[in-house]
Amino acid sequence: MATLILPGEWIKNWEKSGKHEFVQLCKGLTEKTDHGSEVRDIQAALYELCWQVVQGNLKLDLATSVLGEMMELRDDMPSILADVFSILDLETSALEEKIKREHYTSLVGACLFFVPEVILKERLDPETLESLGLIKQAHQFNQKIVKIKTKLFYKQQKFNLLREENEGYAKLITELGQDLSGSITSHLVLESIKSLIGCFNLDPNRVLDIILEVYESRSDQDEFFLSLIKSYMCEPLTLCHILGFKFKFYQEPNEETPKSLYHIAAALLHHNLIELEDLYVHLMPVDATIVEEHKRDITEAKQIARKLVMVVLPSEKSEDKDKEKEKEEEKNDKPPDNQKLGLLEALLRIGDWHHAQSIMDQMPSFYATSHKAIALALCQLVHLTVDPLYRRSGLPKGAKGRVIHPLRNKRAPRPAENFEDLRRDTFSMMCYLGPHLSHDAILFAKIVRLGKGFMKEYQIENRPDAREKMETLLSCFLCIADQVLLPSLSLMECNACMSEEVWGLFKLFPYQHRYRLYGQWKNETYTSHPLLVKVKATTVERAKYIMKRLTKENVKQSGRQIGKLSHSNPTILFDYMLSQIQWYDNLIVPVVDSLKYLTSLNYDVLAYCIIEALANPEKEKMKHDDTTISSWLQSLASLCGAVFRKYPIELAGLLQYVTNQLKAGKSFDLLILKEVVQKMAGIEITDEMTSEQLEAMTGGEQLKAEGGYFGQIRNTKKSSQRLKDALLDHELALPLCLLMAQQRNGVVFLESGEKHLKLVGHLYDQCHDTLVQFGGFLASNLSTEDYIKRVPSIDILCNKFHTPHDAAFFLSRPMYAHQILSKYDELKKAEKGNRQQQKVHKYVAACETVMTPVHEAVMSLHPARVWDDIRPQFYATFWSLTMYDLAVPHSAYDREVNKLKVQIKAIEDNSEIPMNKKKKEKERCTALQEKLQEEEKKQLEHVQRVLHRLKLEKDNWLLASMQEKQSFQEFKVTKESTKNETITKFLQLCLFPRCIFSSIDAVYCARFVELVHQQKTPNFCTLLCYDRVFSAIIYTVASCTENESHRYGRFLCCMLETVTRWHSDRAIYEKECVNYPGFLTIFRATGFDGGNKADQLDYENFRHVVHKWHYMLTKASVHCLETGDYTHIRNILIVLTKILPCYPKVLNLGQALECRVHKICLEEKDKRPDLYALAMGYSGRLKSHKAHMVPENEFHHKEQPARSATPASLQNGPGSTGKPVSGTSKTDEGTSEEGDRGKDKAQGTTKPVNKANSAAAKVTTSNGNGALNSTKAVKERDDKEKSGKEKKEKKEKTAGSTPETKAESRREKLRDERPGKEERPAREGKEKTPKADREKVKAEEKSSKDDKAKAGNGEPAEPSRERDATKESKSKEKGERSAVTATIKSPIPRSESAESERDHKRRKLDSHSSPSHSSSVKDNSNEPKDSTSKHHANYNSVSRSKSRERETEKKESDGTQGRSKEKKEEKERKERKRDHLINEREPSLESKRRKDENGTNSSKNSKSESPSCDSPLSTEKEKTKRSKSSSKEKTDSVKPERTSSGGKKESRHDKEKSEKKEKRDSSGKEEKKHHKSSDKHR
Repeated sequence: MATLILPGEWIKNWEKSGKHEFVQLCKGLTEKTDHGSEVRDIQAALYELCWQVVQGNLKLDLATSVLGEMMELRDDMPSILADVFSILDLETSALEEKIKREHYTSLVGACLFFVPEVILKERLDPETLESLGLIKQAHQFNQKIVKIKTKLFYKQQKFNLLREENEGYAKLITELGQDLSGSITSHLVLESIKSLIGCFNLDPNRVLDIILEVYESRSDQDEFFLSLIKSYMCEPLTLCHILGFKFKFYQEPNEETPKSLYHIAAALLHHNLIELEDLYVHLMPVDATIVEEHKRDITEAKQIARKLVMVVLPSEKSEDKDKEKEKEEEKNDKPPDNQKLGLLEALLRIGDWHHAQSIMDQMPSFYATSHKAIALALCQLVHLTVDPLYRRSGLPKGAKGRVIHPLRNKRAPRPAENFEDLRRDTFSMMCYLGPHLSHDAILFAKIVRLGKGFMKEYQIENRPDAREKMETLLSCFLCIADQVLLPSLSLMECNACMSEEVWGLFKLFPYQHRYRLYGQWKNETYTSHPLLVKVKATTVERAKYIMKRLTKENVKQSGRQIGKLSHSNPTILFDYMLSQIQWYDNLIVPVVDSLKYLTSLNYDVLAYCIIEALANPEKEKMKHDDTTISSWLQSLASLCGAVFRKYPIELAGLLQYVTNQLKAGKSFDLLILKEVVQKMAGIEITDEMTSEQLEAMTGGEQLKAEGGYFGQIRNTKKSSQRLKDALLDHELALPLCLLMAQQRNGVVFLESGEKHLKLVGHLYDQCHDTLVQFGGFLASNLSTEDYIKRVPSIDILCNKFHTPHDAAFFLSRPMYAHQILSKYDELKKAEKGNRQQQKVHKYVAACETVMTPVHEAVMSLHPARVWDDIRPQFYATFWSLTMYDLAVPHSAYDREVNKLKVQIKAIEDNSEIPMNKKKKEKERCTALQEKLQEEEKKQLEHVQRVLHRLKLEKDNWLLASMQEKQSFQEFKVTKESTKNETITKFLQLCLFPRCIFSSIDAVYCARFVELVHQQKTPNFCTLLCYDRVFSAIIYTVASCTENESHRYGRFLCCMLETVTRWHSDRAIYEKECVNYPGFLTIFRATGFDGGNKADQLDYENFRHVVHKWHYMLTKASVHCLETGDYTHIRNILIVLTKILPCYPKVLNLGQALECRVHKICLEEKDKRPDLYALAMGYSGRLKSHKAHMVPENEFHHKEQPARSATPASLQNGPGSTGKPVSGTSKTDEGTSEEGDRGKDKAQGTTKPVNKANSAAAKVTTSNGNGALNSTKAVKERDDKEKSGKEKKEKKEKTAGSTPETKAESRREKLRDERPGKEERPAREGKEKTPKADREKVKAEEKSSKDDKAKAGNGEPAEPSRERDATKESKSKEKGERSAVTATIKSPIPRSESAESERDHKRRKLDSHSSPSHSSSVKDNSNEPKDSTSKHHANYNSVSRSKSRERETEKKESDGTQGRSKEKKEEKERKERKRDHLINEREPSLESKRRKDENGTNSSKNSKSESPSCDSPLSTEKEKTKRSKSSSKEKTDSVKPERTSSGGKKESRHDKEKSEKKEKRDSSGKEEKKHHKSSDKHR
């Protein structure tokens, strides 16, 4: 106790100064006001003083006098001193030193006069009192104390029950129940209560209990009773026990705790009169029971949900009913109330949120608020807190709002005055409320409107300091939306207004936030609470019921049911509906129609659900065969297109999803974008367009919409505008284009992996088609400014973004068109001139202004050497134009206008239509008609301007720098190679990439080639371009995807249409081709305007060329069909189907194709059904087309009268210009001829074209680099050399051999006996060779292959029956003819032989992987040289029998086997001598050319004749001439053989030089002979 120690000096100098200091200290202590601490300090000071006395340091009398003085300082000083004595009593009694005890006793005795005895008796020990004389005996005193205490505490008379002291308690109740409205206060009542307790000995605790009872009955008098209890009560725990007893009384079964008890308990808690922890233990049930109950509820809910989705058998249903009855009986025994929840409700009612929150924290989530009363109480509390803020920021204009009376409780949560105040209590209250806000729809709407008010402030708030707070508040509102609003909406039954109210808030959020909320709502919310689990199960059951009954007929009724169900639980409903659509795609149409009763929020949720279904990682996007896209993905894509078009759903999320998939290198989901653009913008991408649709697509936008698509595209203005806005607002237009363009190659090189080639092709097509479709949409819907602002220049697209060139130009093309038109309009406004010429010049100027930067930009796209062959201007012009620029589809415009006229007439005739509607429809049709006519006029003017521009530009497109060449020879080579490289680059960089880009581009490419030809573009060889396109299609076809095959086929068809038109009529050919540079076959140093007629390919030779192209197409087609490769077969069948209108035209080619396709049908029927379907489709169409096919001799002129035969070398067509560039080495020439003839011969009897038909091969060489290979000067020089040589040979030869004449006569006889009608069966027999026969002769054909190649002269073999006649005649004269030819030794019958050779030819065809430029050129470009250009040039007249003889001689030489090399060389020398004799009687080359110019037919026609078409000749003289002719031909054909196969390369240079002089001398004579022979022919 001693906390104050007196200084020793005070004790020593006590009388002088110590006493005074001590008194001053005590006085200072008594004046302090430290609420009790001064008493302790005084006690310490007195204790120190008394202790000095006990120790003997201070005299007793001195201390006593000071203590006496101290008594005056305070009233309670005696009591304080008595406390000090009691402490000293305890301390001294324990000391062994009795002197100190005596000092203590003396001190107390001395103080008795100012310390009352009563006080000392209370506090000192009885033994001490006895020693002081205050009591007699200590023992008796102790006994007396015990008796008094017993009487006080155990024998006290207090009445606890009302019946024990009814008067006292009655008065108490009357006192508490009196009217309190007057001046009665709790203090007055408390005094009365005390009096009653004292008077009637009432038990205080019972009195307190009665006070609480009265408070229960008068719970409105909170203020009075609370202040009374606060004054009356001394111990909080006592009050808590009394309340606990009250609550325990109601914990029996079937008892209900009154709300008044909850109220007073809540009030006492709220005013801190009791502690929640003390009271909580008295409440039932315990927390563990509550947790178990919650778990049991969730389990039961899940079982109910499971039962709703399970198929229940009838027996199981009865058992379930019994169990449910048992459960209901158990529930009838009502368990006691949950007193904790009752107290919680009472706390919420009075606004004690702090204690209520503490109770809810003890329970599972949302357990408390799942009870409606508590939820409503909490809602009411939230109403109070948000009301001021709601009236300021959330109340709609014009609304008054319900008046909310605030709580009188000052301790309740403070109302929120701003959004920041909501964080204090309101948000936490909402989170505890959770899904049970559904009980108060008004509060739900208030919270949503507050959210809207906040979002408006959030969007305009830009201050950095406030921005952080706003972000925090935004996250709070998002949490409220996730945890409260959406779950509550699920529990509201069919409240469309709330759904729209929520959308008013949600639409202010970015779609990323919204979709996050929907994801939580769909996947997590429904598992958090038993009620939500049941709701989900009920919704699924109802959705099943509706979907089972949904049809096209009951869309309206089912739609209403779907709408009602979707207002509350859209995620569950849509999830089930989408799962059904993925299985049954026929549900798409009725489902889309039934969605018209949805709210805006539901539409947004539907968009999210679709995206989630598309992104489902558990579903494979490929079918099990890994070759096609899964049907569920296709169904969802179709649904996307239909839903997003019909309903106003935001597209940003879907478009971003597709963009993200493309970023990740996945192109499957482009199917969705394709469908959305098709449905919303009406832009349809298909390769199955009809010719009418394709024609309409070359017109303006109005014509495209009316006639360019399968479906009538109307009412897409709004939907396309929505799509455009979504793309522009989220900056997705250009990224999508670039990603698609890059992904095309990514599909093949990155994405494919282990995917099937068919699937890779399909994905590539899908990616490409979507790019074309999407680019078309942007071009037609974006404004000029928007488009130009977003699409970079061509060099940036290609070099920076690595966009393929075709796609880059596709995206840039509309930009160029926009810019040119803008510039053109600007120039027109600047100078007002209406003359057409002025307008055209302005247009050209506008084009130059816009395109000049483009010409510079494209230079970087390719290496510099490319621009040596084609100019950047030509390249950019090709890529920047479209079909809209080249031609006006007048027929398409007329067709659509006529349709509208018919519609107008039908409307007028229909009497059922109301007049007002009829008037509207007629106005619509008339307006559309006027638009189409105006559009046609506008396009016509545009095309005229473009064509004028091209006419001005064409001279600079392909013009090479010829002026720099120093010599004629150098010029000649450069000219030819330039044309060759020009065509190569044009095909490689322009034509081929674009013709497979789209169907319109395919048509454009064909028309552009025709336009370049029609414009008489210098240095562009039309013949060479067409020949390159038709001659080698295998590689192109094999490398195409399925859709590219459609486009490539359409391109070939358009090219063939042009060729067929020229082929069909001489007048058309002469009008459109003659005198055009593109058909030049002789290149001159000057003059590019078409040259003279001698430099042109004449009509008949052009027909031969066309036949050769048809043959090359057949050859390529047969090869592809027989590869067995899926891609080859599929693509060639697609191409063949596309070109069917123009090919095949020749009967035998059609039969060859028919045979191969039939074989495909048989082989693929059970293996690859898609190929089988393609083949069957083509086969049927081919058979129906067969009636339009013609025999070969009708397709090109094979038959020719004997008297009009003209040397082929005089025809200035491809046959006369196919020599190598040098043209001087006849040895090299013969070598190439010999190799080509060997190839041609090895192809057997099925080769449907001879050397003359291959005349166009002059335009190709081994790698596609061959051109029309000689100038006129070189040709003339070579022809002179040949004529001189042949004259010399004629002099040495006198007559033909007799055996040849005999053979010819026999052959004529046999031919006369055969009717002409056998011609077709013979041809058909050639094509339908049985497989067994082919195998039978395979070995012998193989053995004769080499000899055929050596002896062949490049001519095709005759049909089998002609060969039989040859064999028969030759077998009789084999001994006589040994010096000329070898005997044919073949035991094979005629038909077998024919079939064997045909089969051998087919195998030869198949052995070439592709009829590349190498094979096609060698077969065709050099064949005419050996006999056509060289030998026949020396005859005055060639009869048909002479042609027969040549073919017979060739066949004999082909059949020779086992002859030695020496015999061959000897025979060749003899035959050359005979030829020299014949040469003397032949006309010169120059006279033959003039004859050809006068219209004489080429001898190529006789070479290509069919033997069955020949007319027999009777004169012996003609037979003799034929014999001579064949002998000469054989000799000439053998000469190159010696060089190539014998290895002895005899150069003809020396011989030619020695004959030059003779040629010049004889040229005059030959000219005269030529005139005479010409007269004879005429």
